[in-house]
Amino acid sequence: MKKIAFLCTANSCRSQMAEGFARHLGAGRVEAWSAGLITAGVSETASGVMKEAGVDISGQWSKTIEEIPIEEMDLVVTLCENAGQACVSVPHGGRKLHVPVKDPMGAQGTPGEISEEFRRARDEIRALVSRILEEM
Repeated sequence: MKKIAFLCTANSCRSQMAEGFARHLGAGRVEAWSAGLITAGVSETASGVMKEAGVDISGQWSKTIEEIPIEEMDLVVTLCENAGQACVSVPHGGRKLHVPVKDPMGAQGTPGEISEEFRRARDEIRALVSRILEEM
């Protein structure tokens, strides 16, 4: 079973969504993790838009890179510039893929407009995870 880690700044939104999709779409094929440079808790809005897509991430929790077995990963996907710069290499021959996704946590506007920005990120991340799983 392949091991994948998704990294972003605070492990509250993008990397949590990616972990959820990888667990859901890659069930039985991959072991998925997410982490951040810091922790900020799982975003309720991220959890809500994932539930709309049929994926429950409410049981996931915010973790730092030091809290996951990064040295065991076959693939590390960095989803923002901060994580991309912090994770220069992957130990033990694993592969790194850098695919920045605009952070919806900074979205402003009405609650509906903010939710749409989270859905945009969710859909972009679902497509990314699907591509990764197809290539494995």
